[in-house]
Amino acid sequence: MTVVETARLLTAVGLVCIAAHVLGHLFARLKQPPVIGEIVGGILLGPSLLGLAAPDAEQWLFPKSGPVTSAMDVIYQLGQLLLMFLAGAELRIRVEGRQRRTGVLVGAAGLLVPFTVGAAIAGLRPVWFTGQSGTTVTTVLVVGLAMAVAAIPVISRIMMDLGILDAPFGRIVLAVAVIEDVILYIVLAIALGLANSGESAGLWPAVGSSAVVPSVAYYTLVSALFFALALFAGPRVFRWLAQHRWNLVARQSPLAFRLVFLFSMVLCCMAFGINAVFGALVAGMCAVRGDLATGEAAADARGEQVWGAIRQFSMAFFVPVFFGLVGARLDLARDFDAWFFLWFLAVACTVKAVSIWGAALLAGESRAVAGSLAVALNARGTVGVVLAGVTYRAQLINERFFVVLVLVSLVTSQLAGAVLARTAPRLRCARETGAAQVEVG
Repeated sequence: MTVVETARLLTAVGLVCIAAHVLGHLFARLKQPPVIGEIVGGILLGPSLLGLAAPDAEQWLFPKSGPVTSAMDVIYQLGQLLLMFLAGAELRIRVEGRQRRTGVLVGAAGLLVPFTVGAAIAGLRPVWFTGQSGTTVTTVLVVGLAMAVAAIPVISRIMMDLGILDAPFGRIVLAVAVIEDVILYIVLAIALGLANSGESAGLWPAVGSSAVVPSVAYYTLVSALFFALALFAGPRVFRWLAQHRWNLVARQSPLAFRLVFLFSMVLCCMAFGINAVFGALVAGMCAVRGDLATGEAAADARGEQVWGAIRQFSMAFFVPVFFGLVGARLDLARDFDAWFFLWFLAVACTVKAVSIWGAALLAGESRAVAGSLAVALNARGTVGVVLAGVTYRAQLINERFFVVLVLVSLVTSQLAGAVLARTAPRLRCARETGAAQVEVG
């Protein structure tokens, strides 16, 4: 990169970071999820606003190609990987007694019904959603995911601020979201694997076939096996490596070792043709389980300190810039289709809410709790944004659907926060039920 190109990169990234933090802070003061403000900050700098007011300035900051674009793509990817690494570290929750029954019924209904509806719509009208590299199969999978997705980071942050995270309601919501997210990321890995099945990277393109049926079978099997093996052996491998006397990286910087572990897991996934996002999620799950399995108070304290440091530097730069760049890639003036957005939002929210509400009533929950579950698990938040960004980058979806997915994620998160704020006092005082605890995720 030349000096001018370096200056352009630093200017663009610096402005995105400032806009993301400032708008994120303002939205947090308004009792809204900060991620919404971070994306709005990027929208202000992108073609939706700056591109209309000063197109030359917007093009100077965000060129379509060249070294500056490539460098920003690297920062974007690192932010996405760190976000998923932290999300994987949060995929653990305990549920009790009747909460398990509610969680299973709500999770099954809230995942299968919306996914089926979304897949059916995509199968009938794939042209509404499909990008240049998409096929009917990948479109069916992605639209099904878009209908069924729920976001743990946003939901947990909303419930934490409202003081209902540790209530029975909060434990049910997080248990369902954990189950849904794990299954959804496996399906996403399959869709992305199918999209890349004709490329030269990964094991399957080298030895397998580009036909749909064997490709679907391969990516389904390898994603499920990788996930199961990683959860079974990953924490022990991580703990053994972290405590090995020859591991000079861990001794010098435990934080650096965890990042090396993250990149190693991502590379393993990529070798099998599994998307990097899935590898980062699994790496977070394995690493935090390895840290928690020591059983020593001092080691647990050190682990918490290291994870706190990872969150601090990730949330200071990489993650806000990632969301800011997502916003900067939205072209609302050219790609926003109001009718498309409204009908997709209405169908996605209605199908998800009705399926969850019915399942919760079937599990014996009150109408108030069932309604609150339907609202909370409709928040698509960061997971919806990641789904939009990953599939758009892989050209599985078109520009219009990318815009719709991001906006639906923002609107549903905002609505969930507003509605739960009104019902929080009732949920906070809900009576504890159940007995023994079991770990999920």
